[in-house]
Amino acid sequence: MTSSPLHPFWSRLLLWRHRLSVPQFTVVTGLLVIALGTVLLASPLCSSDDVGLWQALFTVTSAITVTGLSIIDVGKDLTFFGQLTLAGLIITGGLGLMAITTFLQGFVQGRGGLRHRLDKGRSLDEFGVGGIGPTFHRILITAGCVMGVGTVILYVFGFTDISNHGERLWAAMFHCISAYNNAGFGLWSDNLVGYRANPVVNGVIACLIVTGGIGWRVTNDVWEKRYKLRKLHRLSLHTRLVLRSTLVLIVVGALGLLFTEQFTPDGIMNTLSFWDKLQVTVFQSITTRTAGFNTVPLSITTLSDAGLLLMIVLMFIGASPGGTGGGIKTTTFAVLMGATRSTLEGRKGVIIRRHEIPGDILLKAVGVALASGLFVILMTLLLGLGPTAGGESAQSYNFLEKLFTCMSAFGTVGLDVGVTANVNRWGQLVLMVGMFVGRLGIMLLLSALYGSRPQSRVGYPREEVFI
Repeated sequence: MTSSPLHPFWSRLLLWRHRLSVPQFTVVTGLLVIALGTVLLASPLCSSDDVGLWQALFTVTSAITVTGLSIIDVGKDLTFFGQLTLAGLIITGGLGLMAITTFLQGFVQGRGGLRHRLDKGRSLDEFGVGGIGPTFHRILITAGCVMGVGTVILYVFGFTDISNHGERLWAAMFHCISAYNNAGFGLWSDNLVGYRANPVVNGVIACLIVTGGIGWRVTNDVWEKRYKLRKLHRLSLHTRLVLRSTLVLIVVGALGLLFTEQFTPDGIMNTLSFWDKLQVTVFQSITTRTAGFNTVPLSITTLSDAGLLLMIVLMFIGASPGGTGGGIKTTTFAVLMGATRSTLEGRKGVIIRRHEIPGDILLKAVGVALASGLFVILMTLLLGLGPTAGGESAQSYNFLEKLFTCMSAFGTVGLDVGVTANVNRWGQLVLMVGMFVGRLGIMLLLSALYGSRPQSRVGYPREEVFI
C-alpha cells in the first residue's frame, strides 16, 4: 500500500513541533494567531472594502501586541463583528499571549511534556509574563471583574452623550477592554479627545490602565494582604517596587508635562483651563507609559520637543512585569536606579529597601535596557532609510517624530504623531516587527532564537577594567 506524500511532511512537522522550546512555541503561535486574525479581519464580514490584507495585517499585529497604532479608522472601517473580533484579539494579546500559548501547549504536548519543556523548571515568569494553569484562570477572573465594573461605570456615568443604549454599552465595553489591556484602540477617529473634560471617563480609563499595567501578581498580592496594608513591609519587594515606581513615574510625568508645555506658547495646553490642563497631564502621564489613549491631539505643533522627549522616556520604561503593557518594565528601571545609587554610595552590591538584589537580576536588567535601546535605535535608522523618510504622502519627518513612533511601537504604547498612516509599507513593516518584538520582550525573543544553553561549570580568572 502506497503511503500518502503528505505523511512524511506531517511526521516531520510533528517532530519539529515537539522540539520547540516554550519561547519558540510562543513566537510560532503568535505568528499563527496574527495570520488567522488577518484573514478574518480582511473578510467582508469584518471590514469595508477599504481594508485590504495589508491594513488587516497591521491592525491585527497592533491588537495582538496591544499597541494601538492603526492605519484604519476602527469606528468607520470595521463592522460591529470586526470590532468584536478586534476586542477579542486585544484580550488574547493583553491577558498574556505567552501565558495562553503555554496553557495551550499543555494540551498539545501532554502534561509531562509541558513540565519537561519549561526549560529545566523555569516558568515563563522569567520573561515577565503571567502564570499558567490555575493561575491563568484567576487572571481571567480578575480581568473580567475589573473590566465589568469599568463598563458599568462608563455606561451609567461616562458616555452619557451617546443616546443609543446599545451603542453606549458597546463603547463602554470596548474602551474598558482596550484600557485594561493597555491597547489604546478607540472607536472614534480622535480617540478620547472629545472626553478631555470628562472626569469619569478620564478616571475610569486611567484606573483600568494602571490596574492592567501593574500586573496580576501585584494586584493579587495587594488583595490577599488588603487587611494588613498599614504595614507595607508585609507586601513583597516586587509589589512595593512596582507600586512606588508607578506612582513616582505618574507624578514625575504629569509635573514634567506641566512644566515643559508652559514654554510652548502655541501649544494645545495653553488653551486649556488649569483643571483641564491638570486632567490632561495626569492622564497622558499614565497612558504614555503603556496604553496609548490621548485626550489632546499629538504632533510637533501641539506639544513641545521637550514634552515629546519626556514621553519617549516614559514609553521606554513602560509597564510592570506580568502586566499588559510593554517597555523595559518599571522593576528594570528601579533596579538600574538602585544600582546607580549603590555605586555612588560605594557599595559592593545593589541594595533596595534593605534588600540585596542578586547579581543575575542586575545583569538581566542591564541586558534588557541596553538591548531594547539598541533595537529602538535600529528601528529608527530603518524607518529613515530610502523613501520611508518621505512616505507615500511625500511628507518628511524629523528625527524626533521617527524616534517617538518607533518607541511607541516597541513599547507597545500606540501614541502617534501622524507618522504611522503616512509612511510606506516598508516603514509600516518596521513598526510591525517592532511591535511584535516589544510585546514578546527582548529576553524571550533571544531565548527563542538561540535557545537555552547549559550553565558552564568552567571558572575564569577575575581581572579589573577601568570604567
